[in-house]
Amino acid sequence: MTISNSSIVDKAADAVTMATPMSVAKGLRGLSDRAIAWLFIAPTIILLLAINIFPLLWAIYLSFTNFRANRPNAVVEGVGLRNYQRVLNDPDIWQAMQTTAHFVFWTILLQTVIGFGLAYLIDRKFRGHGIWTTIILIPMMLSPAVVGNFWRFLYEPQIGLFAYAVSFLTGIPTSQVQMLGDVSLAPWAIVIVDTWMWTPYVMLICLAGLRSIPDYIYEAAEVDRASAWRQFWSITVPMALPFIMLAVLFRGIENFKMFDMVMLLTGGGPGSTTEVASITLKREAFESWATGRASAFAMILFVAVFGLANIYVKALNRVKQR
Repeated sequence: MTISNSSIVDKAADAVTMATPMSVAKGLRGLSDRAIAWLFIAPTIILLLAINIFPLLWAIYLSFTNFRANRPNAVVEGVGLRNYQRVLNDPDIWQAMQTTAHFVFWTILLQTVIGFGLAYLIDRKFRGHGIWTTIILIPMMLSPAVVGNFWRFLYEPQIGLFAYAVSFLTGIPTSQVQMLGDVSLAPWAIVIVDTWMWTPYVMLICLAGLRSIPDYIYEAAEVDRASAWRQFWSITVPMALPFIMLAVLFRGIENFKMFDMVMLLTGGGPGSTTEVASITLKREAFESWATGRASAFAMILFVAVFGLANIYVKALNRVKQR
C-alpha cells in the first residue's frame, strides 16, 4: 500500500495539534511565520536589553549624583554636571587618556602591518602553510591572565629570557634590562605583549579578505603584464582594505578598554606611566569610592568610543561602496 506525502504531512500536523492546547494551537494558526519567529526570540532580546540597557541607564543616573558605593545608606543628592566638570578638568585623567591613545595607536599600527604581512605570506599557500597558521594562532588562544604572567617572567631582569636576549645582542648587563621597571620602556613592553597576542586575530581577518579576491582579477592583470608590485597596490590592497579597516575597528575598541594586560604586567606603574583610562576608572570607583565621578568618567569614555566608532564605520561603508 502506498502512502502519499501529503497524507503523511497531514497526519503529522494533526498529531502536533492534538499535543498542543487548543487555545495555543488556534492562536498560532492565526500568526504569520515572522510573528512566530519574533515570539520565540523575544524573551532572549528582552533579557539582553535588560542586561545591557539597565546598567547603562543606572550609570547615567549615578553620574549626576554624589553616590558612593562604600556608603550605600547615605543620602544621595544630585550634583548636576559637577562630576563631568571635575573629570574634564582633572590632569590625571587627561594623562591616562593620553597613555591610552599611545597604546591604541602603536598596537593597532604594529598589529595591522604585521598581521597583514603574515596573512599575505600565508595566502601564498607555501608548503606547510597550515601548520604555520596553527602555530601563529596559538597566542590568540591563550587567556590574557596566562599571557600576562608568561611575559612578566620573560621580562624578569635576572631570570627572564628577554633580558638575556637583549644582553646578548647589546652587551648590556641583564640587571640593567628593566623593561617593566623603566619609565621609558614599560609602555613599549606592554605594546610588545599586546601585539604578540592579538596580531593573529588581525591576520585572520586580513586572510579572509585576501581569500575573497577572485583569481580572475589577477589573471587579467597578468595578461596586461602588470608587475607583482603593481598587482599588490592596485588589486590586493584596495580589495582587502575593508577587511583591514574592520580589523582596525575591532582592535581599536578592544585596546581602548585595555585593563587586564596592564594590571598583570605593571599595575599602571612605574608611577603612572602605564596607567590607562580603564585603570584610572577602576581606582576612582573602587579605591577612592567616588562612584558618581567614576560613572561620569565611564560615560565620557563611552561617548568618545561610540562617536569615534560611528565616524569610522561611515568611512568603512564609503570604502566598501567603491
